[in-house]
Amino acid sequence: MEPDLFTAAAEERQEKDPAASPLAVRMRPRTLDEVVGQQHLLKPGSPLRRLVGEGAGGPAGPSSVILWGPPGTGKTTLAYVVSKATNKRFVELSAITAGVKEVRAVIDGARRATGGYGQETVLFLDEIHRFSKAQQDSLLPAVENRWVTLIAATTENPYFSVISPLLSRSLLLTLEPLTDDDVRGLLRRALADERGLKSAVALPEDTENHLLRIAGGDARRALTALEAAAGAALDKGEDEISLTTLEETVDRAAVKYDRDGDQHYDVASALIKSIRGSDVDAALHYLARMIEAGEDPRFIARRLMISASEDIGLADPNALPIAVAAAQAVAMIGFPEAALTLSHATIALALAPKSNSATTAIGAALEDVRKGLAGSVPPHLRDGHYKGAAKLGHAQGYVYPHDLPEGIAAQQYAPDALKDREYYSPSRHGAEARYADAVEWTRKHLGRKRP
Repeated sequence: MEPDLFTAAAEERQEKDPAASPLAVRMRPRTLDEVVGQQHLLKPGSPLRRLVGEGAGGPAGPSSVILWGPPGTGKTTLAYVVSKATNKRFVELSAITAGVKEVRAVIDGARRATGGYGQETVLFLDEIHRFSKAQQDSLLPAVENRWVTLIAATTENPYFSVISPLLSRSLLLTLEPLTDDDVRGLLRRALADERGLKSAVALPEDTENHLLRIAGGDARRALTALEAAAGAALDKGEDEISLTTLEETVDRAAVKYDRDGDQHYDVASALIKSIRGSDVDAALHYLARMIEAGEDPRFIARRLMISASEDIGLADPNALPIAVAAAQAVAMIGFPEAALTLSHATIALALAPKSNSATTAIGAALEDVRKGLAGSVPPHLRDGHYKGAAKLGHAQGYVYPHDLPEGIAAQQYAPDALKDREYYSPSRHGAEARYADAVEWTRKHLGRKRP
């Protein structure tokens, strides 16, 4: 018997006793129009619309697709909708349990169905990143000759986990994390729908907000938590899911944190001030509060990058590269793994030597410019590459520092009004001590008069 996405027995049981299936299964969309989120993939004429038979036919058949996105964003749901809506033969394999033998069996069956009955086959392959190169190679002839139309799902970056020949024969569709509004709509539908909880319990706003934080953009996680909390509330004889009941059910306390209010700014401020004060434990506490409350990891990473220059600067020149690398990693991986990266950066910044000299230096320079202390660029520093520049005296008398033994030329660089101005006042903390020595030496050799 060929593997199938949803066996006839399971479907029959679900029809007789819908409550026997998890809420997340019962609430799976039946059509593409019921899918929550991913609207960028569901426009008229899109590959997914064509897979379910919408749009014109003809010689340009539907393409094989690779669905890439975080857990709970709808990869399996989209495959389920295709299985229900298409008239094509639908087969499902999981890369966890299937091997080359099973793949070849499906391909042989697809060729027989096409040749004997003119019936096309859609193959859904879940977690394709778990397939070895040899296993993925076995799919190539079937995809290239369109014996099967492949729908492959992966949570891993396909450019690293899927072989190039298979990528080139498929369309890569990227699923985005669901927004809070997407998940909120799904929860409210599940509460009221006949397939769901049939309005048996209500969901107050504070409980709903906590559910959204728990979900973190994962629809399956949101519905699983909702079902568990609803069951607990009904067992207590309650007609609404209280925040206390939800906390007891999911063993996760609601963090007092309004992402659009004072808590958002107060906790973020406390995080940065704890880093500035070198209290690594307090910094980690505030970081944990922001993570647990569902704060955007990119916001946290941006604050860390600012702190690296504002409070550490040249006392530890590695601080900014660490913060930038953390921001790049966070953008690529997202939660929950991003928590590790943010912790890494927070600890490094909190324990780094501190200096605000970069902050005060640019602040003093900006203040002078805003006061009108600018003046003309000295003639010998002006651009001398264009015709006629020499006649104007531009670039005349400029001394090229690399021609001198010490690599520094004692000539005026700042405008006349600012020629003796000093903005940078280095600390002696950490690595900045050597910058303090360097700036003292260079100013002396530039013949700079102290103000």
